[in-house]
Amino acid sequence: MKVAIFDFDGTLYANETFQLLMQHLKHHPKYSQEYKSFYRQILPLYIGYKSKIVPEKTMKERSMQLYINALGSLDKSSQKEYFSELKDAMRNDFNEDVVERINQHKKDGTHIMLVSGAYTPLLNAVTNELPFNDIIGTEIPYIADGQFDKQKKIYHIQGKRKNEMIMKALAGKDIDWANSFAYGDSYSDLPVLELVGNPIAVKPEKRLHTLAKERHWEVL
Repeated sequence: MKVAIFDFDGTLYANETFQLLMQHLKHHPKYSQEYKSFYRQILPLYIGYKSKIVPEKTMKERSMQLYINALGSLDKSSQKEYFSELKDAMRNDFNEDVVERINQHKKDGTHIMLVSGAYTPLLNAVTNELPFNDIIGTEIPYIADGQFDKQKKIYHIQGKRKNEMIMKALAGKDIDWANSFAYGDSYSDLPVLELVGNPIAVKPEKRLHTLAKERHWEVL
C-alpha cells in the first residue's frame, strides 16, 4: 500500500493556524473575554522564545495548552462548533496545487493522511470535504461527560511525534515506503519527508528549500 502524507500549516493551509486562532478568540462574540487572560499568560512565553531562552518545541506545545485552557469552560460539542466557525476562512487559503495532489492521490488509490500539530477537531472541521483516510492532530483531552479534562496535558504532535503517530495509525499494514509521498513546507517536517521515496517541499522555508535542491526533491 502506498501512502501520501500531508502537513497542514504552510502546506495545505497557506498560513499559520495559531495566528488565526488567536484572532478568532480575540474577536469572538461569546468568548472574547477569555482573550486577555490568555494573552497575559502567553506573552512571557513568547518573549522567552524570541530571547532564545525557551525552545521552539516547548513554546509551541505550551501555547497550544494555554489556548485550549482558555476554552476550558466549553464542552466537546461547543468546542467542535467553535472550531467549525473557522472552516470557510481557512478553506479560502488552501493551496489549490496541494488540493489537486490530494484528489489525484485518491484517484490513484493511495492511502492519504493529514498529519499536523493543529487541534484534531479543527482539522476535521476544515478538511471534511477532502478525501483523507487518516487525520492525525493534537487531541484535546475530555472526561467521560464530554467536559474538557483540565488535569491532563495535551500531547502536541510535532517533529518526531508525527512519525510516531503515523506508524501507530499504519500498524499492521504493508507500506510501500519507496513509492509513497510526503508533503511539507518546513525543516521540522524532515522526519516525515525522509520516510518516503517521494518527498515534496511545498513553498519551503529557506533551510528546507536548500536541502530539497541538494537532494533533488520536487519543489511545489
